[in-house]
Amino acid sequence: MTVHFKLAAAAAALSALLAACSPAADKTEGGEATATAVQASADVQPFKVGTLDVIALRDGGMTGVPNDNTVLAVDRTPQEVAAVLTAAGLPGDSFDLSIQPLLVRDGDAVVLIDAGAGAAMGAAAGKLPASLRAAGVEPGQVTDVLISHGHGDHVGGLVDANGALTFPNATIRMTEAEWAALKADASMAAVVTAITPKVETFAANAQVTPSIKAYAIDGHTPGHTGYEIVSGGERLLYIGDMAHHHVISVQRPDWTIQFDGNADLAEASRKAVFGRAADGNLRVYAVHFPFPGVGRVRREGETFVWVPEAPARP
Repeated sequence: MTVHFKLAAAAAALSALLAACSPAADKTEGGEATATAVQASADVQPFKVGTLDVIALRDGGMTGVPNDNTVLAVDRTPQEVAAVLTAAGLPGDSFDLSIQPLLVRDGDAVVLIDAGAGAAMGAAAGKLPASLRAAGVEPGQVTDVLISHGHGDHVGGLVDANGALTFPNATIRMTEAEWAALKADASMAAVVTAITPKVETFAANAQVTPSIKAYAIDGHTPGHTGYEIVSGGERLLYIGDMAHHHVISVQRPDWTIQFDGNADLAEASRKAVFGRAADGNLRVYAVHFPFPGVGRVRREGETFVWVPEAPARP
């Protein structure tokens, strides 16, 4: 999503979010932080990928975004969009979008995938540091931040309200093409200045940690990437902004999304990735689907449907 959209949408009412704390990390005799059991809450959802501990972390979201033919289906009428929403049991006049970065403990690495919006959306986001602490992790313990792309709701949280690094000890990693695009975005100049000393780039489809490989998903931005997390024969595909809504984007992957830089390429990517996920029964993590954003995609006729792994948390 673009910064401009987030600033406009932030005025929409955000549903109340409940914070809950879980036990902090234990310390070994050597003083290193070790993972403990994390309690699920409205903002924290732990699960496993093979032997890896993975945690969905709520940053915020937008509720009541109008179905006004400007966002999820710019080439369709509001009536067409409403018909798909209501058939799925949702209101037809508006929709909601969540924001939930993902934490992965990969050996000694504490990896955060995307950094949320930070102050870029005002009251509609910025919960990530609190959600992280509720999962037993201090921001200073994050070793790596993997960025899917440079839109403000994914990189705004890299800095705090004072412009300081939110994750001061982390290396910030993104594709070479995405870093070039981010540096060229004048609206993100302050973020770029703050993070430049911490950024390391990688080529498309690179292995970025022992268990996480970048997965190029073209069309949204010049270097947009997903991440495939693999452990013990299990895998989870983090799709970034390949899709925004769990009904519209999945059931109508060929509808044009406002935020996609190359609409034709983005639509082809949605069809290809959803097809691979459905045919391979692949677990998917969607940063903007209802929290906690993990589930699978099933073929239904000529299209797809989203099957969440757990009930959505409001």
